[in-house]
Amino acid sequence: MHKLIDTHAHLDELQNLDSMLEAAKKAGIIAIVAVGSNHQSNIRTLEISQKHGHFVYPALGLHPWELANLETPEIDENLRFIEQNIASAVAVGEIGLDYDKRVLRVASKELQQEVLGRLLHIASKYAKPAIIHSRYAWKDALSLAQNSVIDRAVFHWFTGFSSVLRDIIDGGYFVSATPASEYHEEHRRAVKEAPLERLLLETDCPVTYGREARYESRPTDVLRGLKAVSQLKGVDESTIAEQTTRNAIEFFSFDIVF
Repeated sequence: MHKLIDTHAHLDELQNLDSMLEAAKKAGIIAIVAVGSNHQSNIRTLEISQKHGHFVYPALGLHPWELANLETPEIDENLRFIEQNIASAVAVGEIGLDYDKRVLRVASKELQQEVLGRLLHIASKYAKPAIIHSRYAWKDALSLAQNSVIDRAVFHWFTGFSSVLRDIIDGGYFVSATPASEYHEEHRRAVKEAPLERLLLETDCPVTYGREARYESRPTDVLRGLKAVSQLKGVDESTIAEQTTRNAIEFFSFDIVF
């Protein structure tokens, strides 16, 4: 059985959470990074991690999709909460930019960039890694990360250009592979091109995956990502599992004996 880490899961959105976490342990998952996306999500993520200590590790964030629902004082409150609780978090995330036209209608590029810059400042100030969402905004997200002088960042579920991927890797940053690496061509290309030493595994659960057969993901689906990465790279699953788990332990500064 492989020892794996799901480095990006929205556990606060899962139904039957306890049974899913138990199934994850039985499947060989040794840690899960639970990401927050707004104030209530951050609170719930902290509660889950406290209940499942040394297995669930919290990241606190403000997702760009959430900005449409917030006025400036509420954004300030969200960031203040993150900073006040940063000692309990292993990372700042999920944060980032999203230039999908549906998002831009309700949250401008300028607003998203301002908020991301402030969140990256928190990550830099407290020496925490950043978990970055960068849909259609890959270059801008990378530029902001570089300007914030953060040592550790992962661009999750990366589907961007090869040129930006090279700059991410050259900057010492990471990308993550999701179960979409079974079928999503842009994501498959990025996973194939990224060196194994700069790759993490994640599920982003409970997001729905698949083309013909659709399914709502759970932490155990990190095994699907593992298998897909192995096939894409032509490297056995044991090697992929050992390296990506070691990457995650170092990236998040986990106190895990592996």
